[in-house]
Amino acid sequence: MSKTELITEPNSPRLIVRRAFNAPAKLVFRAHVEPELIKRWLGPAKYATEVETLDASHGGQYRFLHRDDEGNEFAFRGLFHGTPSVDEGITQTWEWEGLPGHVSLQKMTFEETADGQTIVHSDVVFQSAEDRDGHIAAGMEGGMNEGYDRLDALLIEL
Repeated sequence: MSKTELITEPNSPRLIVRRAFNAPAKLVFRAHVEPELIKRWLGPAKYATEVETLDASHGGQYRFLHRDDEGNEFAFRGLFHGTPSVDEGITQTWEWEGLPGHVSLQKMTFEETADGQTIVHSDVVFQSAEDRDGHIAAGMEGGMNEGYDRLDALLIEL
């Protein structure tokens, strides 16, 4: 399994995230835009994931819901900017409903390497460095790592 790399700079609202997957770019991209695939890997395994809404088109919306065994719910939502594609990537806003109004903008690309791996590169811009740091402190990195580990396993099945 590959390790997720998070890169931050002091006093910057940006977060760079990189992860390599042993699968073609088209397959990794599909896992980011198809509801039946998203719910199988997004977030920590302790949560059941529901894709309530997903319209992967310019101006389209999405809303994902994580639910734990005790019935607690954690929802995320956003809008697509441009039409997602494996060649152009995905540009979207991202908002955790637990911190309403703290919206980030994410540009994700899918780079296929000569050896058949795909590097997912995400450039996320938060409203401030403090906002970015707050999301990281709230467990974003752990959830992202576990979700991407689950995506690794899913890609092997596909």
